[in-house]
Amino acid sequence: MALSKDRASSYAIMVQEVLQVNGMLFEKWMTEGSVSIPNMLLKSYKKIGLSDTECMLFIQLHVFIESGNYFPTPIELAERMTASSHEMSSMLRSLVGRGLLGMDQYEDKEKGVYFEAYTLQPLWNRLMDSLKEEEQIQKETNREQLEKNVFVLFEKEFGRPLSPMELETLKIWMDEDRQSPELILTALKESVLSGKLNFRYIDRILFEWKKNGIMTPESAKQYGEKFRVRQLQKSGQSDKPRKDSELKRPVYNWLES
Repeated sequence: MALSKDRASSYAIMVQEVLQVNGMLFEKWMTEGSVSIPNMLLKSYKKIGLSDTECMLFIQLHVFIESGNYFPTPIELAERMTASSHEMSSMLRSLVGRGLLGMDQYEDKEKGVYFEAYTLQPLWNRLMDSLKEEEQIQKETNREQLEKNVFVLFEKEFGRPLSPMELETLKIWMDEDRQSPELILTALKESVLSGKLNFRYIDRILFEWKKNGIMTPESAKQYGEKFRVRQLQKSGQSDKPRKDSELKRPVYNWLES
């Protein structure tokens, strides 16, 4: 049924008022501004010993500081949270005591007075330390996996289980000589291509590399190429560079160095 002219006019006015109100609310929303909350805080607050309430307190402190209030009172904080002002005071003291919240003193040069301010730098530092610990744990995990691969690949190339002495030699290379698993596997490849697959030969390769500061597979390859060129020059062969695909195996004998 079609609306009467009066009802249609009233409906149009109502819609216009709703849009106007929503526009005013949206404008107020925008004037309130926004703050950026680091993802690391949300992901790692539990790991660094913060409770849900303490994490929210830090977020509220961050909002206050970003808006220019560097030292919000427990009452101001409690107005935005479900905890009381007394609980806010206790929580703030606890965070300062645990080294997660800092206190600074600033000078208002215009008024000539000093005022206290909260600083979240200790929190950011703790989160950064937590991130470094995660990366270190990941590196150690990756290294352990690489070391396992070393034992597996050695047994695969030798075609048999390694003897206790050979296993001990591998451990010495990694633990005492601090040779990287990648470099050890590069030395294994060098010995395979040279047709001299034995631990004495591999040990000599690693010794030469360490003596000459070779720390990566890339630098080991460059070092081997230099000796290959010298060998060719000494034997009177052409020293014209060849592509890697043309080299069947290294001609440098590490045992004769």
